[in-house]
Amino acid sequence: MAEPRRRLARDPLGLRKALADRLLIGMVAAMALLAALALAGRGGAERLAQRWREGAQAAVTVQIPQPDVARMERALAILRAMPEVAGAEAVDPARMAELLRPWLGGAQSLPLPGVIELRLADLSADPVLIGDRVAEEVPGAVTEAHGIWVAHLSALAAAVQGVALAVLALVAAVSAAVVAVAVRAGLSARRDAVLVLHGLGATDAEVAGRFARRAAYLAGVGGALGTALALPALAGLVRLAGPLAGATSWHALPWLDLAAVPLAAAAVGWVATQASVRLWLRRLP
Repeated sequence: MAEPRRRLARDPLGLRKALADRLLIGMVAAMALLAALALAGRGGAERLAQRWREGAQAAVTVQIPQPDVARMERALAILRAMPEVAGAEAVDPARMAELLRPWLGGAQSLPLPGVIELRLADLSADPVLIGDRVAEEVPGAVTEAHGIWVAHLSALAAAVQGVALAVLALVAAVSAAVVAVAVRAGLSARRDAVLVLHGLGATDAEVAGRFARRAAYLAGVGGALGTALALPALAGLVRLAGPLAGATSWHALPWLDLAAVPLAAAAVGWVATQASVRLWLRRLP
């Protein structure tokens, strides 16, 4: 008889039976899995955007037709004197011929323009103005910039991050609703015990605290389980998409964000339970 009495003392409301641990843990685990995937997607999109922005520094080229030594040196001198240009280097003609071999085939005798690659010190600089200044001194020089594509890709990455944040907000809301429904079911199942405890002088905060601690524990366990289940999928995504973002190992995963998922799940469970129980108690006659 001693063991049942000790259990009753630790759990006078019978919350271990009132709050179905398997159902609540399973539902929160599913939400946590989605949250982990959204967090990883947000982090990956951020790294991709940063890589694309950095790549924009090498996305500007100047083509010099009839590339004799004097014209190339003149163009390089003009470019290197510009404050918005961090560096300007001529592309080796042999490298150009090798890059164009798949398209030119055997027509390697065609005259190729000289190409100068630029690294911009200021990514907001207008490549058109840079090209105009070079063309004034070196007639026929043409400047090509791929910054517009980088801007589009960066905007796409920002949109992906926004969608990920919206998914996280939706997951948090659904998790809170799941916890609230489970708590209301537990309250209905233990209504008599709650009324007795409340009638003996237990405050709303004490009753809500008992439910909240149990719900927070179950939600935290579900959050940890869902995050663990997401890791194999995240590993596969890193293997497939990691090279695009310059990250191909487990270190690329947002470990701090993933570690916060169980804590966030427990916090959502606590808040949702506190609100549900207190509202239920206030409606008592």
